[in-house]
Amino acid sequence: MTTPMTTPQPTNAQPPIATPESEMSLRATTLVTNLSAVTARITSASASANVSQTRPQAQRPQCPVRLVAVSKLKPASDIQILHQYSPALHFGENYLQELLEKSKILPPGIRWHFIGGLQSNKCVTLARDVRGLWAVESVDSEKKASLLDRGWGERSTQAGVGEDAATTTAAASASEGRDAGADGDRLRVFVQVNTSGEDSKSGVEPAEAVRLCRYIREQCPRLKLQGLMTIGAIARSRATTMENKNEDFLCLRETKERVEKELGLLEGDEEAGEGLELSMGMSGDFEGAIAMGSTQVRVGSVLRLD
Repeated sequence: MTTPMTTPQPTNAQPPIATPESEMSLRATTLVTNLSAVTARITSASASANVSQTRPQAQRPQCPVRLVAVSKLKPASDIQILHQYSPALHFGENYLQELLEKSKILPPGIRWHFIGGLQSNKCVTLARDVRGLWAVESVDSEKKASLLDRGWGERSTQAGVGEDAATTTAAASASEGRDAGADGDRLRVFVQVNTSGEDSKSGVEPAEAVRLCRYIREQCPRLKLQGLMTIGAIARSRATTMENKNEDFLCLRETKERVEKELGLLEGDEEAGEGLELSMGMSGDFEGAIAMGSTQVRVGSVLRLD
């Protein structure tokens, strides 16, 4: 008796379809792994700079170098993942509207830095309405400083801002050193310096930095002059190593020293503390920046957030 033939059934050789939960888990693993790698590189660069005998003028900071994760154009879910893993991590945004939206939906304890080009007509809104705003890093004129000062004053009169400030301060107090929330009543600002001389770059000329810093300290009571910031030339950035000094970083460091001297910031000034900070160094050159005295680096692409 002949056995009837049957049509073979197709086999499903396709891999299981990834669920949103599995994709999120993979994303979280990637982000945390990269953050850990960047943090390790910062620690290593700081240690190398501390023991180096060839850079006596680097004036290494006593506090750990602060990492600002640049999160522009990335989903709030990425920020949430990293904030849950490292609550002390700071985040930097370039666009006001995006920062406003993210600050409303993400935890109030996140510390935000505005690092993009600063427009005068948006200064008041930025200072007044962004929840958890920790610093504005692109101040380059007296007008913008005054408008930020005004916006921060309007913020203090809004209902609920006190609760927001208390939450942010409580989160900050869990960290150490200069990140603690002692200055929660004032907005920290960095003066952006155009160290490369490029027309495409914002920032004051190095020679004008003293004047603007003096104005902020004397005429803007709601602002705290935190330090200086620069975005250097791309070619110099690509050539930067721990051994090869970046001219933009050297210029910013010299400008900082001049400002501190002219304003007497290192002569027993309790507010100045350890002096001004240097916000310099990004994904491609932050180790070289740390070697030259940076106290804060802004990293996006290495974290896969930029």
